Amino acid sequence: MPRRADPIGEPLDLPVEYGTASEPLPWLNVVSRLETAPRYWLCTVRPDGRPHAVPVDGLWMDGALWFGGSATAVHQLNLSSNPQVVLHIEDGSAPVIVEGVATTVVPKRAHALALAELSRKKYGYAPPVEAYADGVWHVPALRVLAWSDFPKDATRFVFQPPTG
Repeated sequence: MPRRADPIGEPLDLPVEYGTASEPLPWLNVVSRLETAPRYWLCTVRPDGRPHAVPVDGLWMDGALWFGGSATAVHQLNLSSNPQVVLHIEDGSAPVIVEGVATTVVPKRAHALALAELSRKKYGYAPPVEAYADGVWHVPALRVLAWSDFPKDATRFVFQPPTG
C-alpha cells in the first residue's frame, strides 16, 4: 500500500455559541487513540436511505481502518451499494470521528501478515493469513475530527492523496 503522509491539522470551525477552537491537537495523539480503540462505531447507509450503525472490531494502520466480517452482515451489504462511511471511537467526551470511503482490498501476503500480527497484539487472536485472500474492508481517512477539551482543541485533520 502506498505510504500516506500525516494529515494537516487545523482548528475546527464552530458555531459562535460553542466557542473557539484555538489549540489544534497533535496528530500523534489522535492516531494513538485510533490504534488502541477496542471497537469502532461504523455508520453506513442502507439502500433505502436509512442510516445504520454497528460496533466493529478493526485495526487502524497506515491512516486507515481495516476490518472484516460476514458478507451477509447488514453493514457489509450496505457498503456494497454505498461505500461512504463515518466511523468513530467509543469515547463521547474525547471523540475521534473519521470520514472515508470503504473499498474491499486483497492485501499482499506481507501486508496480510502485518494485519494478522496487529490483530493478535490487539485482540489476542487473528484470522489465518489465507483468510485475507477473500478481501478485507479498507477505509482510508479523508477527514478526521477530534477533540479532548472542547472547544479549545477541536481539530479537523485533512489527508492528502497517498504518495509512492
